[in-house]
Amino acid sequence: MTPMVDLGFLLITFFVITTEMSKPTVMNLIMPKDGPPIDLGESDALTVILEKNNQAWYYEGDWTKAKAEGRILPLEGELAARKLIMNKQQQLDVSGRKEGRNGLMLLVKPGSGTSYKSLVDLLDEVSINDVKKYAVVQLTAEERSWLLKQ
Repeated sequence: MTPMVDLGFLLITFFVITTEMSKPTVMNLIMPKDGPPIDLGESDALTVILEKNNQAWYYEGDWTKAKAEGRILPLEGELAARKLIMNKQQQLDVSGRKEGRNGLMLLVKPGSGTSYKSLVDLLDEVSINDVKKYAVVQLTAEERSWLLKQ
């Protein structure tokens, strides 16, 4: 009986050590091909600017128009990004456009002090809300100078 118990514990130990408890997960990030820039409709564009200390701002459409009209707003709160994306998708659904919510183009612009966690958290929200078109792009010089004043 003792050898059977020893064999049982050896088998249990073997299977516990050799099995994989949880598989690591990765996020797919699809990068566009090099080429000429593609025009983007203003009503489809939503831009999120990330900065240090988990600060974030967003605006819809064109930068110059949003800045002139004072529509660069802070993104505050734990689920603010999720609510923002969902609201924009609902607006596009109601607008009667052909693509609807799939027409949303989310531009993520991390600043120089952005933490990796902030960027990944926002990309998680992109995945959760099933945003089909998104891009991680660099800040423009105007946006960078605006951030320095904030």
